Amino acid sequence: MNKEASLSLIKELSEVPGPAGFEDEAIAVLRRQGAGLGDFCEDAMRNLYIHRSGNKAKLPALLLDAHSDEVGFMVRNIRPNGLLEFINLGGWVSYNIPAHRVLVRNKDGKWIPGIVASKPPHFLSEAEKKQAPDISEMVIDVGSSTDKEVREDYGIIMGAPVVPDVSFEYNPMRDIMFGKAFDNRLGCAAIIAVLKELEGADLQVDLSAAFAAQEELGLRGATVTAQVAKPDIAISFEGSPADDTLGQTQAVQTAVKKGPMLRHFDMKMLTNPRFQRFSLDLAEKEGIPVQEAVRTGGATNAGVIHLSGKAVPTIVIGIPVRYIHTHYGIASFSDFENSVKLGCQIIKSLNEKVIAGF
Repeated sequence: MNKEASLSLIKELSEVPGPAGFEDEAIAVLRRQGAGLGDFCEDAMRNLYIHRSGNKAKLPALLLDAHSDEVGFMVRNIRPNGLLEFINLGGWVSYNIPAHRVLVRNKDGKWIPGIVASKPPHFLSEAEKKQAPDISEMVIDVGSSTDKEVREDYGIIMGAPVVPDVSFEYNPMRDIMFGKAFDNRLGCAAIIAVLKELEGADLQVDLSAAFAAQEELGLRGATVTAQVAKPDIAISFEGSPADDTLGQTQAVQTAVKKGPMLRHFDMKMLTNPRFQRFSLDLAEKEGIPVQEAVRTGGATNAGVIHLSGKAVPTIVIGIPVRYIHTHYGIASFSDFENSVKLGCQIIKSLNEKVIAGF
């Protein structure tokens, strides 16, 4: 794997804005970065599909899945004083939102900087100081003073998408990446890297990929991609919440720098035990570090993919990300690299007989 090229891809995907329902710019990056890897097509939801070059007819269909959206917000109202009320697109904890920079897309497609306004402590009551504000009480300030100015000068209207304004950074001495949208632009980048690594390989599966929209709004895009791709087997690449900073060392199942996480269970899927065991055994054989997890919350696109057709054996390769669903995430490039290695090894080891055994 070309590390420099992979970091450049991750940086571009991390920084590009694309909240749920507004994935257009992320899709444009994926099209450009995936040029030459296969045939592209899209549907009305902006789900993007790649059918790998060199596929053979009548082999089992393997789908690589990742979602292209990120958590964000949407403008719901413009107050007379020019402040923007908003709703969340995806799951946020309210106390993580205030006092951060955001970008608001205006009607011409330009992204306008703003700040999620917070009341100075001088104006807070004692009761207010002890509780986090609700999202319904928050506003975005783009520097305007009237609603007319917001609409006419800034070009911001109701329904405008909003994303965190964060630049990607990589510390090579510590192998740590900082940035936004690691959930799930890391998964998108992993699929592109896997397809590049497998260029020209003689596979025993018909390989395609789907970058699904609107995962953060309830796995909506994958509900469609599974119907379109009709896979026989699937691998979902995901930026998964790390739990190594929660203070329970003995219970850590998804730590940064410990390799990709393969989950046995979450709220939408009990992972096919046979495909899961095959993948874990293969990782051990190839010397690829992996982690196992049993999740009591959360879900991925695999939750709808594995229920499509006549049931689809599906695993999740999760890249650990600290502070997921906030403005800033922390992840390790080595975990990304090992996720790609594992994905490639699994794909090269699959054939009709192996898949039938799942």
